[in-house]
Formats: sequence, structure tokens, C-alpha cells
Amino acid sequence: MVNSRQKGARGEREFASVLREEGWLGAMRGQQRSGCEQADVVGGPAGVHWEVKRVERLTLARAVEQARRDAGPGEVPIVAHRRSQEPWMATLDLRVLLRLLAWAEAAGVGFGPGEAQP
Repeated sequence: MVNSRQKGARGEREFASVLREEGWLGAMRGQQRSGCEQADVVGGPAGVHWEVKRVERLTLARAVEQARRDAGPGEVPIVAHRRSQEPWMATLDLRVLLRLLAWAEAAGVGFGPGEAQP
């Protein structure tokens, strides 16, 4: 049987590695101490509070609520999650996503075929 804390820590390290691959070289697992709420992964995009879930069954509403509760003032709560054999996904408030897309569109960043995309 897999220890859920160990599995969670592995997921956080795995997600930090993804951020490093995308250019946030300081991304690492946050400090997990009782009474000290910190993002699961730190050193990534500025202003983002990451809640990382590496589970087969995710109660997404609960994870989003945790991210919102733990995010500091001015931080955008985002839940990064994935199941085994699946790609990483991110869940965030729709209005935040729409603002990001409007900014990308205004900056000429495209996500169509042959353009910058995962």
C-alpha cells in the first residue's frame, strides 16, 4: 500500500519538475509544516498559489476550495492535478483564464495549430 503523504510529495516534486522544464528554474516543493500554509509548489509563476493533487479520484470542488482558502492576498489559486497515465491539468477560475487569454491575444500569442502550445 502506498503512503498518501509520500505519493503527494512525489506528485509535488513531479509538478515542480514540469514548471522547471517550462522555464521556472526555481520551482520546488513548498515547505509542509503544521500551521504554516504555503503553496504545494513554490518558485513558479509569480502570484500563483499552486495546490497539487496527484490522485486517481479527485474531489475537484474540495481541492479548489482548499487552494482559495490557502492563497494569500493577490495570489491566483490554481489546482494542478493528474491521474496515472494522464497529462497534468490545471483548474482555475474562468475569469482569470479569460483575462490570460485576452492578454495573450493582445500580445499576439496564438494557440492554434503550429503555434506555441503544449
